[in-house]
Amino acid sequence: MLKAYVFMTALLAPILRLHLALRVRQGKEDAGRLSERMGHPSCVRPAGPLVWFHAASVGESLSILSLIGSLMAQRKDIAVLVTTGTLTSARLMGKRLPKGVIHQFMPLDCLPWVRRFLDAWHPDLALWTESEFWPVMLSEIRMRRIPAVLLNGRLSERSARRWKKYPVLARTLLSAFRFCLAQTQGDATRLAAIGAPDVALSGNLKYASDPLPAAPEAVEALSSAIGGRVCWLYASTHPGEEDMAAHVHKVVAEKLPGLLTILAPRHPQRGVEVAAMLRAEGLSCAVRSAGETIAPGTEVYVADTMGEMGLLFRVVPVVVMGGSFVPHGGHNPIEPAQLGCAILYGPHMFNFKAVCADLEKEGAALPLTGSLGLAEALQHLLVHPEAAAALARAAGGVAERNRDVLGEILSRLHPLLPGGRA
Repeated sequence: MLKAYVFMTALLAPILRLHLALRVRQGKEDAGRLSERMGHPSCVRPAGPLVWFHAASVGESLSILSLIGSLMAQRKDIAVLVTTGTLTSARLMGKRLPKGVIHQFMPLDCLPWVRRFLDAWHPDLALWTESEFWPVMLSEIRMRRIPAVLLNGRLSERSARRWKKYPVLARTLLSAFRFCLAQTQGDATRLAAIGAPDVALSGNLKYASDPLPAAPEAVEALSSAIGGRVCWLYASTHPGEEDMAAHVHKVVAEKLPGLLTILAPRHPQRGVEVAAMLRAEGLSCAVRSAGETIAPGTEVYVADTMGEMGLLFRVVPVVVMGGSFVPHGGHNPIEPAQLGCAILYGPHMFNFKAVCADLEKEGAALPLTGSLGLAEALQHLLVHPEAAAALARAAGGVAERNRDVLGEILSRLHPLLPGGRA
């Protein structure tokens, strides 16, 4: 099966080029860097040892920043390459990666493109996050004997069932890794069951991330614009959740006149669409990307800009996590926990089950079932700021107690680093 897949990817290269061209027209690829998706390097590989991190998307990209910083501080002789697969994560990495770190787009899983990428970069160590298992890439890593580790491994029950249908393929692909570090005991058990080698529990690398940044002058400006108004943030919303936010705003504003709702769409390009919907609902809104400011009559502020979640978390007392009231899986609640926010979320936080369990065990987050419960809980926290503050303190405590995951991971990686003793 694996040989057939690898052979087919080579044959389909022309079709994949057309696929990439279509994605450029859809705004999903960077036209100026499209050659990277075909394995062509856009810069020269530095001399000396090179460690390659692959992070699938935004959340995974952010989770590795602290690890990269610690690694570079310990080993100044090592160059670092980071690959990601989405346009959004690439833009974010352009702002957040430490100086000197190289970013490239991950090539599509096509044999000639994968070989071209590995020939150009010939990494000394490959570190992959979560559970994005690309057959051609992992096969080539294994055949070239490049040391590789799965970091922050996560495997859902659904994915595990799917992989169990192809046990030989799963074991072959996973044999590319020297060892696998899992986020939770459940992840560790499922990874071992499908053939992952030397699985250990390390904890969630996202806990080791530094708080999201924000310029002090931007925090001051936005805080001043909000003034003394009662406000809340719906972070990283998806279609369907903005409609819910409009309804919740109307319900809560009846009890709290002057309420300001801040909406941050997960995909900022949807800002204009979201604003149009809100205005159709009879709500006055301002759009951040258009340079519109919060006026006394503004009811909803659409924060449709990239890389400013750290700013937003710093100016609101209460945050509702997007992607949790629609079946998307939610978004990372550790980020607002680190910045002093009370956290609420819906029933679909399945991408962060373990983190949510940690928070709920300590009374550090409020899980809800629907918009009616959200309006009631939100109103309570906004009317009783001491209750929101207590929730925020508990969440901050959970985040702080779990930060030691970074040391555990670095100690496991040390023998595999170039010049280390395996």
